[in-house]
Amino acid sequence: MHFANPQEARDFLAQHPEVRLIELMLIDANGIPRGKLLHRDELLAIYETGRPLPSSILSLTIQGEDVEESGLVWEVADADCWTYPLAGSLILQTWRANPTGQVQVSMHPTQGAPAAAGDPRHVLARAIERLKVDGYHPVMAVELEFYLLDKNRDANGRPQPAVQANGVRPQAPQVYGVLELEQQQAFLDDLYSACEAQGLPVRTAISEYAPGQLELTLEHRFDALQAVDEGIRYKRLVKGVANKHGLIACFMAKPFGDLAGSGLHMHVSLADAEGNNLMASELSDLEGGPGTLLRHAIGGMMATLNDALAIFCPNANSYRRFQANSYAPLAKSWGVNNRTVSFRVPGGPAKSRHVEHRICGADANPYLAAAAILAGIHHGIKNQIDPGEAIVGNGYEQARETLPTDWLTALRTLEQSAWAKEALGEDFLKIYLAIKWEEFRQFVSEVGEQDWRWYLVHA
Repeated sequence: MHFANPQEARDFLAQHPEVRLIELMLIDANGIPRGKLLHRDELLAIYETGRPLPSSILSLTIQGEDVEESGLVWEVADADCWTYPLAGSLILQTWRANPTGQVQVSMHPTQGAPAAAGDPRHVLARAIERLKVDGYHPVMAVELEFYLLDKNRDANGRPQPAVQANGVRPQAPQVYGVLELEQQQAFLDDLYSACEAQGLPVRTAISEYAPGQLELTLEHRFDALQAVDEGIRYKRLVKGVANKHGLIACFMAKPFGDLAGSGLHMHVSLADAEGNNLMASELSDLEGGPGTLLRHAIGGMMATLNDALAIFCPNANSYRRFQANSYAPLAKSWGVNNRTVSFRVPGGPAKSRHVEHRICGADANPYLAAAAILAGIHHGIKNQIDPGEAIVGNGYEQARETLPTDWLTALRTLEQSAWAKEALGEDFLKIYLAIKWEEFRQFVSEVGEQDWRWYLVHA
């Protein structure tokens, strides 16, 4: 774990005398930033001696409630656990009305006990290290889709896409529409400026397949942990910039039943220590060809997909995204240059060869999703698992083994998985499952609008 040198804080304070407050954030099991707003006078001490946070901060549901069954609340007296800043994470939040800093912390492996077991960043770091021990350096990139929504609901109380600069609320998908991007120029200009200030490698902006839905791509990184750190910070930034513009950046997997869901697509390849792509190959070598490293990686991800589904799709809403002909995958399938499958090998030159993992909803925790992906790849390589023939054509019509499409089945499969205990760590898995089972119980016991609409009169 690479924590930051105190000189980083001294340099930041000297360069930014205008900054009075610093947002300290730790990422919990749901991928939500939790923390405090600190005065600049408190910053240096965090770098020198760490900052205590309660153990319960990593035991929270998505609604921010303690989960006693996690073992991180009363059982350990909600003990203080020490966090330290991550190198390179001290940056500016340019969207704030007043100059504000931001620093990301992680639990110290020993001083952070007992909560360190629940830190999702540690789970990813371990998965990366296991691959490196065998000579594989994972290269990753993160793509997140999201909706820009109005803060005000419509007349029926439903969320609605934000009004564009021309005063029109979008109604049609207009996928890849450049005019739609122009109508969000004020938001996008601020977003790109904020990304530049934070050193985030944001590139192409796309109008996605629903009104108000966007995607911006992040460049791949040789350091997979850096790539996912940047994905985490990018998501925080998008929400902040949207809030500045009076909007909501929504990363739900399926906010609208009749519109496209939002995915977290993760691109991954393996390199050697010098950065050479070990998956580099011609496409003709993949389609029914010999058992290459890339094929074994796909085979491992397919073999462990059901076990990891509750990581990739962590919420009840996540499973509403799985619909045929929706660009969301439905089966254990792979293909070349094919967006109807779960594991897509894009075209391009052989040296750029990699896999696009398309299962995750945008609501997934990127640290945990990346860890499960890499652990699946490692499993496939060690056991030389072949993925079978690539899907050619419409993958929705050729599904050999469809995915479970309900939260309960996914949680039970994860709970019973010996592979998941090894891949994610038994201590972490206990905490994660305690949180998710509590969320499940609360979700299914809540009576809401759909119940009343279906059953109030006619049941």
